[in-house]
Amino acid sequence: MGSKSNLIRDITKRCLEHLGGYGSTEAPFLSNQHQQWRSYAAHSFHRLSKPRASKFPNLLSSTFSSHSFSSSTSKTTGFVGWYLGVLESRPLLTKSISSSLIYAAADFTSQLITSPASGSLDSIRTLRMAAYGLLILGPSQHLWFNSMSEILPKRDLLTTLKKIFMGQAIYGPCITTCFFSYNAGLQGESGGEIVARLKRDLLPTLINGAMFWPVCDFVTFKFVPVHLQPLMNSSCAYLWTIYLTYMASLKKVSAD
Repeated sequence: MGSKSNLIRDITKRCLEHLGGYGSTEAPFLSNQHQQWRSYAAHSFHRLSKPRASKFPNLLSSTFSSHSFSSSTSKTTGFVGWYLGVLESRPLLTKSISSSLIYAAADFTSQLITSPASGSLDSIRTLRMAAYGLLILGPSQHLWFNSMSEILPKRDLLTTLKKIFMGQAIYGPCITTCFFSYNAGLQGESGGEIVARLKRDLLPTLINGAMFWPVCDFVTFKFVPVHLQPLMNSSCAYLWTIYLTYMASLKKVSAD
């Protein structure tokens, strides 16, 4: 009876050693196999779950990027796309011609406002303004706005205000002096007459524009790309010229 009990306990002990690894040489091997199986299962689960979590955002990003690219491409077709292409390949020439056409249009519109119905237009004056935009204003705008973007490349509020101040203190007086001198010289005025004109007209012109040009410069420097800033500036000059002409015509009518 005792020998049978000892035999049963011995068999039970060996079974437990084989299954649980108690005192057996195969136990470390079984334990290592168990750990490897658990790590493999966790790694496989991670690999299966990770692509499903990241696939959807990648699909969205690729969809939106392609949509943005197609939208930007569609916006630059036709005349706008052609103009931007020419502006990129020949920036100085394109800006000068654009300024010339805008200044010619501004002078033509001003003459339409001030001239009587039966009066003729001064084509020489319009050509003079077109030459000013082509030879002086366009190249100066190109140099000025490119220099501002290199000296002050940021677009925050403080940097924009600095650019506006420099425009009012440096570029505005210089380009206005060039305009008066150029226009008076081509009309046959002497050096003394040009100086007298500058003393009479320069400061009032700058004061009148002190409420308009800072607003124009803020929009230009803050929101407009550098390569389009000369075009924006010339467009603002067109509006300013038409406004001054209209106000002058109103004063003339009220005086009469």
